[in-house]
Amino acid sequence: MPHATQHADAADAVDALTAELDTALRGGPFHVALRAAIAARGLPLQRVQHHLSRYGVKVGVTSLSYWQQGARRPQRPESLRAVRALEEILRLPDESLIRLLAESDGGHGGHRGQAGTAGGRSAGRSYRSLLQASGALEQLLGELECPLDGGLHTLGHHERVRIGARRELMGRESQHIVRAHRDGVDRFVAVHHGDPGCAPEGMKVHALENCRAGRVRRHHGTGVLVAELLFDTRLRAGDTFLFRYGVEDGTGGASTEYVRGFGAAGGQYALQVRFDELAVPVRCHRFTQHSAAAPRGGRQELPLSGRHRSVHLVEPRVRSGMVGIGWDWE
Repeated sequence: MPHATQHADAADAVDALTAELDTALRGGPFHVALRAAIAARGLPLQRVQHHLSRYGVKVGVTSLSYWQQGARRPQRPESLRAVRALEEILRLPDESLIRLLAESDGGHGGHRGQAGTAGGRSAGRSYRSLLQASGALEQLLGELECPLDGGLHTLGHHERVRIGARRELMGRESQHIVRAHRDGVDRFVAVHHGDPGCAPEGMKVHALENCRAGRVRRHHGTGVLVAELLFDTRLRAGDTFLFRYGVEDGTGGASTEYVRGFGAAGGQYALQVRFDELAVPVRCHRFTQHSAAAPRGGRQELPLSGRHRSVHLVEPRVRSGMVGIGWDWE
């Protein structure tokens, strides 16, 4: 009987690892999925490195360790080759890890206390452009020396988006209610991703309430902007804080949707999109998406307020993934 119990415990452990891997592959973030995959296969990092070398890819054990801890993300072409090889070595579905790398709020919003990557979107951004944006975001966050864990959990987020007369994303305003889960938190890093053709150097960040603007970094090639919002106070674990900021854009082409990504479950999220009187869409809808590579679901037509030319959605409790509002022009 003791042997039977041991075998049952081992089977339970395997089942638990498999379930953890399935969950991580569905919702990410990348480093959690990679760590779960390595654990499920029972491979030490030295063996993973050896297998990669057989694919002609050179990656150090230290880099692999950083990747599965979330301290770094694969960015260089050689590193992305390694990720594709890892999918085969770890017997994962094609594109499963690459898909998680391509996610915009991916692992950022939930773990760093940042806004998930947000902005207008043209239909059909490629994997390449999403990966480039992800790499650019990591680079900019590195320049700001942003810690892996920003120490904040979002309790509520209300976002207002303005679409201009040329159908462009004019700007957005965000109000956050957050709670610190460690002592000493004194800032929030916001992320904005403009539409194709945008000019990040023309974007402006405004601290509107209970914060002030700190360092701002821009990446022209991908339209990514990151900005520090400083609180002028150090929160203690359990403290709540409310602040508001805005981003002026207006530099890109016509928008057809606005998307926000979430790296982890959180509090309430409300999104309102308001249109200029000279650019009113013929219909609007909400949608959800598990990841950038997953099919869209949860489509629901949204009524457009005639007088205020606005449309909105409310998520009582956000889940990992993406949610947004799309619209059709005449």
